Amino acid sequence: MASANDVNASEVLLELEDIHMSFGKVSALAGVNLQIRKGEIHSVIGPNGAGKTVMMNCINGLYHPQQGNIYYKGKKINTLKPHDRAKLGMARTFQKVEVFGGMTVLDNIRLGRHTHYKSGIFSGSWYFGKTAKEEIKHRTFIEEEIIDLLEIEQIRSKPVGMLPYGLQKRVELGRALALEPELLILDEPLAGLNLEEVEDMARFILDINEEKRWQVTCLLVEHDMGVVMDLSHRVFVLNFGNTIMDGTPEEVQNNPEVIKAYLGEEDLYATRG
Repeated sequence: MASANDVNASEVLLELEDIHMSFGKVSALAGVNLQIRKGEIHSVIGPNGAGKTVMMNCINGLYHPQQGNIYYKGKKINTLKPHDRAKLGMARTFQKVEVFGGMTVLDNIRLGRHTHYKSGIFSGSWYFGKTAKEEIKHRTFIEEEIIDLLEIEQIRSKPVGMLPYGLQKRVELGRALALEPELLILDEPLAGLNLEEVEDMARFILDINEEKRWQVTCLLVEHDMGVVMDLSHRVFVLNFGNTIMDGTPEEVQNNPEVIKAYLGEEDLYATRG
């Protein structure tokens, strides 16, 4: 695994090394290098079409890069499928909410728990012994940890399709947390939310990252610069598939290339305001 940066290899949870991805003649990613350190919130920003979602798709296995390598906990995972990466400890939410509208909140969240079930076909068919104990354990985790964290106790039995968009976003986040991930990929979690919902979601992300019960490393793709600069330990900037920089929020805000390509004087002022 490459380690050109001055980061101890043991601190790196995820690494992208010279990632290239093209669609026809359009280069979506052109030699992207990125290291995500354990325990941090690392945000990815850039204008529409910068390649952010393509990069997320490469990380969780929906796309396979045409050149370069992806390492997770030091292991090369280029060819692993999304469900295999989930078993390693990766979870993701999507830019557009992906929930099962006809199912309840609890049932949607339970789906994210599938990789943790260990009982066999026989005990599962009769629901006794190991299966019953396992079900109680998983149900307790969901109901006492996730439901409580996301403050969705009152809607736990409601069909997700009947809920407002902001609550559907919480349910999708809850399903990702049911995996108990080490790396949580959040693809524009604030998109479509009102101000109060944005504040709530930002608080949830901080709790997921900081609380001792969770302490999840987060890879955040987001357009809300105020939230990005407030939450992030580091910020990675893409522009049409090319890396502009990777640094602290303060370094990013003061980088002339970033200002020119994405932030702009007005947005920059707002993030400092």
